[in-house]
Amino acid sequence: MRELPIVRTIADLRAQVAAWRRADLRVGFVPTMGALHEGHLSLVRLARTRADRVVASVFVNPTQFGPNEDFDAYPRDEARDAGLLESAGCHLLYAPSVAEMYPPGASTTVTVAGVSEPLDGQARPGHFAGVATVVTKLLNQCAPDVAVFGEKDFQQLAVIRRLVRDLDLAVEIVGGPTARADDGLALSSRNAYLSEAERPVAARLNAVLREVLAKVRAGEPVAAAEQAAVAALLAAGFRKVDYVEARVPETLERLGPGPASGPLRVLGAAHLGRTRLIDNLGD
Repeated sequence: MRELPIVRTIADLRAQVAAWRRADLRVGFVPTMGALHEGHLSLVRLARTRADRVVASVFVNPTQFGPNEDFDAYPRDEARDAGLLESAGCHLLYAPSVAEMYPPGASTTVTVAGVSEPLDGQARPGHFAGVATVVTKLLNQCAPDVAVFGEKDFQQLAVIRRLVRDLDLAVEIVGGPTARADDGLALSSRNAYLSEAERPVAARLNAVLREVLAKVRAGEPVAAAEQAAVAALLAAGFRKVDYVEARVPETLERLGPGPASGPLRVLGAAHLGRTRLIDNLGD
């Protein structure tokens, strides 16, 4: 097996992408923070169906972590990540340093109003400004034809779709389905924080979101279904629930408090031990 080529500078990334473009090849891009799992690899494989060459980035972005979050503890293993990307058919790994991404004096931030404000926008202040800024930079650096993001981070995907639209970026954004364990738990790099005892409890988040979706579709008031879900998660052993809410998929506007019809997405975030889990689903 050949080793996956790795570039660490914007100049080297652009040089490789330019060479592919001269060969009339379509370029796909999958941004990640590393600690890769099957969910990430499914996005690489999806990108391969949309492009001739696929770039994946590994960059643990400091600007999207809050002061009391897990930036320092976030798992990092570039060699393992590179091997997994190679096995999934990736053609190039872009692994910039913090200094490459944020040179001294960098002072520009991208803020996406509206869709970034509820849910994780409230639970993690400043998070989406960090996400929007780094994604804008990565898309400008790579200039891909298509970029693939996971639907597990549904609000993040909505923010990225909006910024690409509003800033007229010439890239197609594709959402990849959430990869799950057999018991429904959404795959996440942070699942590594779960203890053996916490792991089966974690799957309750997905089950409870499914219950909310079923109740709302059956005509139960949205607020009642959401409140029951929070109580169920706390009873299951989650120590804190940031939110469980039914929202309009495209805009993430609030539904309820009464019965609701039309497209909806149920999103949840809850803390189990030291692990913060998120999930979402729709129909």
